[in-house]
Amino acid sequence: MTQDRYDRGMQVRRRVLGDAHVDRAEAAKTALDQPFQELITEAAWGTVWASDRISMRERSMLTLALLAATGNFAEIPMHIRATARTGASQADVQEAFQHVAVYAGVPRANQALKLAKETYAAMAAEGEEPA
Repeated sequence: MTQDRYDRGMQVRRRVLGDAHVDRAEAAKTALDQPFQELITEAAWGTVWASDRISMRERSMLTLALLAATGNFAEIPMHIRATARTGASQADVQEAFQHVAVYAGVPRANQALKLAKETYAAMAAEGEEPA
């Protein structure tokens, strides 16, 4: 593990997902998943998400489209919630899922939109403003 990359990853992870989410994940960490948590913090958050070559908004849209296209639906609500901090609007998310429908399949886009609608409704009920 590269400590600088890990520390940067933790900063970016907190900025994108919020302190409450990261604190819950850290508190739930066990010996079984600690190496995995370190890996994703360093690689995903400290390398990919920390890059300044594209904006956080664009990165959110890409991530949501890729999650939907590959059928990794469990991660979509977390990344929908992150859009409140990355600046990706509901219109941006809708456009990303339109691409999924055309290039990866309508059922995957349909499921992703269903999850997005549920998550945006939960955010509104909790008083959290989307981008």
